[in-house]
This record gives sequence, C-alpha cells and structure tokens, in this order.
Amino acid sequence: MALLVPLSAAAAPYAAMVMDARSGKVLHSRNADTRLHPASLTKMMTLYIVFEAVQNGELSMDSVITISRNAAAEPPSKLGLKAGQKIKLRYLVRAAAVKSANDAATALGEAVSGSEAAFARRMNRTAKALGMTRTTFKNAHGLTESGHMSTARDMTILGRHVLYDYPQYYNLFSRRSTDAGIRSVNNTNRRLLAAYKGADGIKTGYTRAAGFNLVASAERGQERIIATVFGGRSTASRNAKVAELLDLGFNRAPTRVAFRAPGRPAYVGNTEPKVQIAQSSDPQPGTRAKSIRVANAAVTRSLRPKARAVAVPAVAPLVAALKDDIEGALQEVQVVAATDVKVEAPVADAGAAAPAASVKPVVRPSDIVLASARAPEPRVAPERTQEVVTRVSTSGGRHWGINVGLYPSRYAAEKMLLKTALQEMATLDGSLRKVVKRSRGFEANFMGLSRDTADLACRRLQARQVTCFMVGPG
Repeated sequence: MALLVPLSAAAAPYAAMVMDARSGKVLHSRNADTRLHPASLTKMMTLYIVFEAVQNGELSMDSVITISRNAAAEPPSKLGLKAGQKIKLRYLVRAAAVKSANDAATALGEAVSGSEAAFARRMNRTAKALGMTRTTFKNAHGLTESGHMSTARDMTILGRHVLYDYPQYYNLFSRRSTDAGIRSVNNTNRRLLAAYKGADGIKTGYTRAAGFNLVASAERGQERIIATVFGGRSTASRNAKVAELLDLGFNRAPTRVAFRAPGRPAYVGNTEPKVQIAQSSDPQPGTRAKSIRVANAAVTRSLRPKARAVAVPAVAPLVAALKDDIEGALQEVQVVAATDVKVEAPVADAGAAAPAASVKPVVRPSDIVLASARAPEPRVAPERTQEVVTRVSTSGGRHWGINVGLYPSRYAAEKMLLKTALQEMATLDGSLRKVVKRSRGFEANFMGLSRDTADLACRRLQARQVTCFMVGPG
C-alpha cells in the first residue's frame, strides 16, 4: 500500500522554467531544480511510455485492457472505470491525456508492465534515460505519495520529448473534448487553449500538496516555446502566469534558430516478465502461491535493439552557395550530386550501420563553397559489408510534411524547394511542393509524405546543413 503524504493547506512552493523548444535553450528559470510534487504532470511520463510501448510492439492502441480492482479504486479525477470492465487502450490514453483520469493512468501502467510498481520502475529508468536527473516516480497518476517528486526543469525536458519524440500523438493534448469509450470527457487545460494564441498543449496537474501545476507549449510562426509552472494558487492565476512566461519566451527567442531534436533515448522497456500468479483457494499467511503461469512464455522476439557495429564517421557534406537564379541553383545541385559522398541515415530496425563508400570523389570545382572538409578517421574496411535498407512505414496515410525554411518572397521559397527536391530525390520524389504565405514571409514545404519518410528526409537534409523540421497532419 502506497504511503500517502499528509496534505497541507499551506501554499505550495513556486517554480518555473521557459525553454525554446526548437533548440532546448533555457530562456528563464526560477527554482527550476527544486524537487516538488508534480501531481498529474506525472501522466506525461505514463503516456510517453505507452507511446513507446506501442511503437515497439508491446501492445497496440486497439489492445483490449481488463480493468483491475486497483485501477477502478483510484480517487478522482477519474473516468469511472469498473473492475473487470474491458476497454481499448486508445480510450484509456485519451482519458489520461485529456481528462487526466487517475483510474485510466493506473490501468495503462498495469497494461504495460503488469503492475503499478513494475511500471513505476520503468518510469524511473526512462526518466534517467531522458536526463531527468532529479525526478523519482512512485505511481502512474501523480497523486501525492512519499518520494514522488520532480522539478520544473525535468518536467520541461519531458514535455519537449513528448512533443518531438511522438508528434503523431501530440494532438491529443490540444483536444478540447474527446470520446473516451464510455463517455465524452473535457480537457482540463481548455481555458488556456482557448485564451492563448498558439497554445496547443500539454498537461495540467493539481493536488493540495503540489498546488496548480502546468506544462504548456505554444507555437507562433517558426517559434515554439514551452513554459512550466509549479505551485500556482488557482487555475486562473496559474494560467495567467503561464501566459506571461510564454510571452517572455516569444520575446526572447530568435525568429530563426537551428532546430536540435532532443533525440529519443535508448529503449528501456520491460526487463521483467509479466507473471500471473494463480492463488490457491486457501493460501497460508506469509506464503506465496505455488502455481505460477507466465503470460506468453514463448518469447518470439526481443524488444531491445540489437547492438550496432562501430559507426563509420561520415564525411561532412558539401553545401553549394546559392546563386541569384533558379538556373544557377540547378547547375549547382548537379555538380554536388555528381561529386558528393552519399550519406545514409540510420534505420531503426537495421542490425548494423553500413560502412562508408570507398569510391574516391573527383576534384570539386573552384566555385563550390565548403561548409566542412574534415576527412574521416582512417579505418580498415571489414571483409564483408552489409547494405542498409531504408524501409518506409506503410502504417498510416501520407499526411506528413517537412518545412525547409521561411523566405522573404515566394520566388525564394520556390527556388529553395526546387533545389532541395533535386538534392534529396531519394525521399522527396513524389511529394508535393507547397509555398504557404505567412505574416512574416513564405514557408517552403514538402507535403504528402509518410511520417517515416518525412523523418528520414529531415535527417538527411540536416546532414547537409539544411534547416528542416517535420510538419504533422492537421
């Protein structure tokens, strides 16, 4: 039985942080490393692990979950689940993200790890992998418990990972209401979403010990800011403070900045099997049941990635200087295409990285501007080489895209699209080039891609020093 901390009527300590989500740069902080009660901000980690588990095949959004007595007994806020009730995982995810339902969060933890205690251990392993150095989780929902603590800095880091590591699910946090299977639920953050321009998530939290907490993100043009507040005195004052911090972030953040994705951590899935214990009809006190049935005892595959071979340092790509017209850009791309060393992005399912090409490039023309000419470290070629196969996912529509910058004129945006398409035919062939007029210029976008293709294209373009970030559906 979890030890609950006595609730205090005293005001909770205040802490805050503002971060430029694109680069991870901290723009403002106050008591950001003070360990405080996170309340339902905890559910960001619960959902992050569920998204990870779905991606790695531990379960799917259509998995049917049987609700335990433990989950059904959680106090409000709750969806109202009953012990023995069956419900799809997707509805539990919606209830936890939008309604902040405690019973749904506990059911998610038990579905992934078999028990709430095992799930809490996985939460802590994942927090460590994400760089959340001052966070300890004891449960999946965030109700006050001894030792269940975090900081404004750690929760800001977690919010950034939720945003960029699983963008296909991020829209859940902006829904004003949603169908949770047994009923429709409203978003606990709907007031800020409605009142602040550009706000699109992500998670609220409240207990008497914690006060009113919130991690919020907003996007305006090319800028995205994440603000975190611990210890607000009310929903209204907390929202006002978060709006003030977001304004501060937009004022301090540069319009254009190099995007640095946080990068998913190494997979730290379940390290212990789910065990179902068949209790005898009259077990003796202090003894364990003798009959143990291990679910799915025949292990068909390992969910941990295989060890990769030593990576080959890639030759830094050469970037051609832009000319004044499209014809010049075309000629420039043709030169780079004929002489550049091909850089393959790593593939998640590949067992080993491919060695670098051994073909010696020809002498480059004198009018090429070198971004970097650092040669790779000498390396003895292996006797056998392996080919990296880029596999594009077919699980989903081609509703994703990539953005390659904001330009002062439509002509400049179209010119960049043409140049980029010729440079990166392998992934952008068949995509739609689209220029979108904004208040501060013209966005250059490639649309009609799958998520995997968009991610691969961005990584390959970033290797060529081309600014790029993914554009999700909707």
